[in-house]
Amino acid sequence: MIFSNKEKTRIKEKYGPWALVTGASSGIGKELAQRLAETGLHLVLTARRKALLQELSSALGQEYGIETRVIEADIAEQKGIDTIITQSNALDIGLVVLAAGFGTSGEFFKSAVENEQSMLRVNCEALMLMSHHFSGIFKVKQGGGLILLSSIVGFHGAPYMAHYAATKAYVQSLGEGLAHELKPYGVDVLNVAPGPVQSGFEKRAAVNMELAMNTSEIGVPILKALGRKSTVFPGKISKLMTYSSRIFPRWAKVKMTKVVMKRMTKNQ
Repeated sequence: MIFSNKEKTRIKEKYGPWALVTGASSGIGKELAQRLAETGLHLVLTARRKALLQELSSALGQEYGIETRVIEADIAEQKGIDTIITQSNALDIGLVVLAAGFGTSGEFFKSAVENEQSMLRVNCEALMLMSHHFSGIFKVKQGGGLILLSSIVGFHGAPYMAHYAATKAYVQSLGEGLAHELKPYGVDVLNVAPGPVQSGFEKRAAVNMELAMNTSEIGVPILKALGRKSTVFPGKISKLMTYSSRIFPRWAKVKMTKVVMKRMTKNQ
């Protein structure tokens, strides 16, 4: 999808001068950081892997002439969240992209509970804390934007990926509510619910994703939806999977997801 100059200008003027992106070292977070750099926004890039962040920071600075800040932080821990907030406090941030997250798969009772707890902290607690912090700032500013990463599996149960789907249901529900609460203050909230994406997620979650989209297919659709919708299903596959399943009741979607997920995790 073409990222027009008109769209780039809209994003920069409405959400500038700085944007903060979590999970910026890879996947959807990295893709959105690259597209935001195109608009001319200065970027705060955060993730656990400092070397990858520095590499991205250097590349974006050279190509687009923007300023960047790199913050190495593990948001599974409170000190990581505190570090991001403290080190970005002096910057005029108008857009926050909460893209950090990961998944687990297989039978829930067989998984290491420590992994499930860490996923809950990253996907839900850290996202909540940062949404709370920046929505308060945006309310005072009377403007800004939040982008939250949900998933198409966040709309119903997903056997063999049960807890991951539950974390994304939390994100989707929170974002839908915040979109209405913050609208009177000029703050836009966008839930992003993609289908399977080649983002590195599949390796950590130990799933074999078929028909996965490339991250380059979804960055522009996400940013074009910001300020216009409260939820976007970016990319053709996301739309196809979402809209084709709308004729089925929720229980049927869960059973169909069970069949798909069992195949995707069959080597575990």
